[in-house]
Amino acid sequence: MAEVKEINKKNSQLKSFFIKNIVTIIFIVITIIGILLSELSFTFIVNELINRISRNSFLVLSLIIPILAGIGLNFGIVVGAMAGQTAIIMVTYWGITGLKGFILSLIFAFPFAVLFGYLTGKLFNKTKGQEMIAGLIVGFFANGIYQFVFLYLVGTIIPMKNTVMIKPDGVGLRNTISLCGGDYPDGIKYALDGIFRLNLFYFMIIGSSLVMIYAVYKILKNRNKKYIPVKSSGTYITYIIIALVFIAVSIGVLVSGSSLAMLKVPVITLAVIAVLCLFNVLIMKTKIGQDFRTVGLSQSIAKVSGINVDRTRLIATIISTVLAAWGQIIFLQNIGTMNTYGNHMQVGMFAIAAILIGGASVTKANVRHALIGTALFHSVFIVSPTAGKTLFGDAQIGEFFRAFVVYGVIGISLGLHAWKKRAVSRL
Repeated sequence: MAEVKEINKKNSQLKSFFIKNIVTIIFIVITIIGILLSELSFTFIVNELINRISRNSFLVLSLIIPILAGIGLNFGIVVGAMAGQTAIIMVTYWGITGLKGFILSLIFAFPFAVLFGYLTGKLFNKTKGQEMIAGLIVGFFANGIYQFVFLYLVGTIIPMKNTVMIKPDGVGLRNTISLCGGDYPDGIKYALDGIFRLNLFYFMIIGSSLVMIYAVYKILKNRNKKYIPVKSSGTYITYIIIALVFIAVSIGVLVSGSSLAMLKVPVITLAVIAVLCLFNVLIMKTKIGQDFRTVGLSQSIAKVSGINVDRTRLIATIISTVLAAWGQIIFLQNIGTMNTYGNHMQVGMFAIAAILIGGASVTKANVRHALIGTALFHSVFIVSPTAGKTLFGDAQIGEFFRAFVVYGVIGISLGLHAWKKRAVSRL
């Protein structure tokens, strides 16, 4: 009888794990199938994935705080992207290039993002329960104002004499602005990415070594504790084993002389992403972070506890908008070209689809969801055109699949979120 109960318990845990991670599991399968069908070299896929993770992760991570604060999926990060692009336009016009131009872009974007975040947060407080729809609409509305400013006011009311950026008739900015050409060959392209690049496998060896040192430290620390630690020593031993495997694989690739050994990673960009990950973790341990969680769990309980709900939600929206502005600058310095009137429009959809694929929901998200989701989402983006060509004889079908992934995953995830809540409650 005890054995039957134990088996039922394990089956229940397995079922619960599958239900909670169904979206991620589905996309892991899709990614593996896509890689096999695409027939792309593993080196090409890994190189593309490194580039995409480094330029998109910051934007995806900007969604975590509003989700935890009960605002849900913040489609309003589009206005943050507009703030970032406004700053880039200013820096490009004044001819400030390189790292200096990149840093000034971050500084110039900050006040715009705070203002836009404040106004968006005010709107969210007036539309509680409908924040995702409000975020979508505010993005479209803000885009109209953005286009009016840069398509009509620039060159008329706002003077601009830069012939590289302005349209031939002297009114409005060009559709595409190069961040590394024209009068400014340096621009801000790779201003962050190009500071320091390190061989991928040297990077993995160093990173794995640091993980091992941390795990050994936690094991030794746990031995001196009288109470049961949150993570047992067995967990940290697992970390050590995984780190040793990564080190062994890295050394093997380096010794083999494979083309993989030539890949490099933008260390400073990844360090900036790591800082944001740490920020998202640490802020939740502060007073304002606990307020975010309380408001996200129940606004009525938060009010009874003396928390100013509207102010807390407003702060969460402002932080998300500022991070989105900076994330868009990181994204564009990697691309090297700015689509003046289009780059910002897909930011919200792509970032939200990525974090949902990673296992997040409208009420729960963390750093792991953001990073796993970014990797899976962009893996599908890399392989889908060639996989479509192999499977159907037409690469365009793979392009259509990309659009299906973005919109389909958001719709399916929202539906599955409601289903999971009911299914988990029955377990």
